[in-house]
Amino acid sequence: MTISSSGLNERARIVQELGFATRRVGDELHGRAEITPEMHVPGTAVLRASVIATWADMVAGLLASLVMGPRVPVTLELDVNLYRPAPSSGTVHAVGRTVKVGRSVFAAEFDFTVDGEPIAFGAASFMVAPNPDLQLPPQLSIEMPHSGYHLPLPLAERACCERVSPGTVLMPRTAEGLNASNTINGGLIALAAEEAVLSLAPGDTLSSLALRYLLAARVGPVIARANLQSGLARVEVRDTGNEDRITTLATARTFGR
Repeated sequence: MTISSSGLNERARIVQELGFATRRVGDELHGRAEITPEMHVPGTAVLRASVIATWADMVAGLLASLVMGPRVPVTLELDVNLYRPAPSSGTVHAVGRTVKVGRSVFAAEFDFTVDGEPIAFGAASFMVAPNPDLQLPPQLSIEMPHSGYHLPLPLAERACCERVSPGTVLMPRTAEGLNASNTINGGLIALAAEEAVLSLAPGDTLSSLALRYLLAARVGPVIARANLQSGLARVEVRDTGNEDRITTLATARTFGR
């Protein structure tokens, strides 16, 4: 999940710079953020699918924390599906709802609109982090005000996510990119997967992104490799510093040009 850990005062976490604020409305969790140019897919004026995925992970993960806290929820699967290329500006609204609370797995769904127009939907599932010593901050609230931070650079540049060749990107583990488990944030893993696909389709954007988180990226850098055929992509993300183990498998579709 993308709840940031505390104690990093000198510089904001990257997910904080996405400007997402949440509030509880009955049994739902609502989120809100403003789209900025730094959130666009390179070479376009379209909001990244990976940014929507990060916000979705935050909404669903915060709902999971109500059930699984004080233990840390970790994301198992997450998918985001876009109706059309996302707009370049406007106010994003998210609505998250609990779907199932099981003994070991929590599931939630979410919808996204921009200025009242539906843009995306999806779902996510979570489990409790295996390490019992990992605990959520005692003061954690699922109602989060705007952090006051903004992305100072385009997202991929801010995360040091580099396209090294067509279909391959490399992204390091940085202090600003960690989650509550002190591993690489799941939203940034989504960014790496998205970048790997888009490096094979310059000028295109994603219509869907589905991620299966198999292992936390603890060491880094992570390397994402994509294969794209007829607008459908498979992505494998590995932690090169941890015996090159697979951390995430992803699938994605592009809108096509």
